[in-house]
Amino acid sequence: MKKNIAYIYSFFIVMALVLGSCSNDDENIRISETTSTQLTVSSSDALVLSRDMVGETVLSLNWTVPDFGFEGAVPSYNVVLGVDGVSDIEPKKVTVGNTLTKEFVAEELNEAINDAGALSGLENKINIWIETVLGKEVVATSGIQTLSITGYATTFDLNSSWGLVGSATPNGWDGPDVPVYSTAVANEFVAYVTLVDGEMKIRENNDWSVNYGDTGADGTLDLEGDNIQVTAGTYRIMFSLNDLSYSIEPFSWGVVGDATPNGWDGPDVPLTYDATSDQWRAVLSLTAGDVKFRQNNEWAISYGGTGLSASLELDGPNISVEAGNYLISVDFNNNLYTIEPIDIWGLVGDAAPNGWDGPNMRFTPDYANEGVWVLKNVALLDGEIKFRTNDAWDFNYGDDGNDGTLEVDGANIPVSAGNYTIKLLLSDTENPTYTIE
Repeated sequence: MKKNIAYIYSFFIVMALVLGSCSNDDENIRISETTSTQLTVSSSDALVLSRDMVGETVLSLNWTVPDFGFEGAVPSYNVVLGVDGVSDIEPKKVTVGNTLTKEFVAEELNEAINDAGALSGLENKINIWIETVLGKEVVATSGIQTLSITGYATTFDLNSSWGLVGSATPNGWDGPDVPVYSTAVANEFVAYVTLVDGEMKIRENNDWSVNYGDTGADGTLDLEGDNIQVTAGTYRIMFSLNDLSYSIEPFSWGVVGDATPNGWDGPDVPLTYDATSDQWRAVLSLTAGDVKFRQNNEWAISYGGTGLSASLELDGPNISVEAGNYLISVDFNNNLYTIEPIDIWGLVGDAAPNGWDGPNMRFTPDYANEGVWVLKNVALLDGEIKFRTNDAWDFNYGDDGNDGTLEVDGANIPVSAGNYTIKLLLSDTENPTYTIE
């Protein structure tokens, strides 16, 4: 009996030592590089992503389980994407659990590479690898696979500190300057502007501390150089601070067709560049008929399409529309357009240029701020005004207390003669307001 008790005691001592040894080994698990996971990438060599690829699978990954040297380990995995040559932005990690595959749809991959610091609209070398995680520790990584991926921007902040000033610009030498926008290339800028005969310069921050002209009219910018001579027209002006080159070329986009006010002969209804979405837009009334988009009021470059929201087709079919008020948006980067019904806000009254009978002086949406409509530099007389939609009295705003708060069917708003910028702030439907400055 005593022998059996001693045997049992010895057995438990040995088991305790074995279990303790196993526990210490688990705490120091390391996977050698020769047994790391193997990554396989299934995709085209050069991916070009666009907004119209929503829901489309563009990248498939699969990988193997590392050899941990023991049974029972259940790892999780991260797909890691980094931009080759970018060191100041952390690579993007996409956690995928303990699966051995990952499929990216276009919009998901685009968001991931943007988060990793990819430049939209340009080809980026994207490094992709797999991290193997046990607990909270990365215990193995795969080799790196590199793809060329061109993504698209989902949010935009293209404003820059630069502007155009001069007698040829809308606001003259005193400004404020015509805005200049950043491009996808560092230190290269673009402006879209209608000019009159005169002169202009490029300056920073609406003052003269840093300004460029062109001494010798040789197409090269010079710091504090001579004024640049221009003739009347609508232009795209591009300049680079990398090599101080610049160009001024006729450039406009417009809507033409028998559904537009000027018919097929034009002049076209101009589309205005919207830097908040990198698109061209217009708010206008159309009659039943057809429209197309064309450049520079000519047929050398024109686009059509099928339907009210579709892909642009070079020299494509006429786009049929019904009579109504529309917001037209054209995305030439991704070859898409939309024609959306919209209620257009306008100004009416005996102080307004067209009196109480209208047509309204039309506001333009502030595309960067939902529910904000703007009417710039409108000349008013002594009198009264109200705000209404679609040149009709079905829905209108006045101001009962003359306190800046709008009321449906409210009182006429008294104004004094002068030039004003008026904003309607309608995002808060319970408390709409306005400003007159």
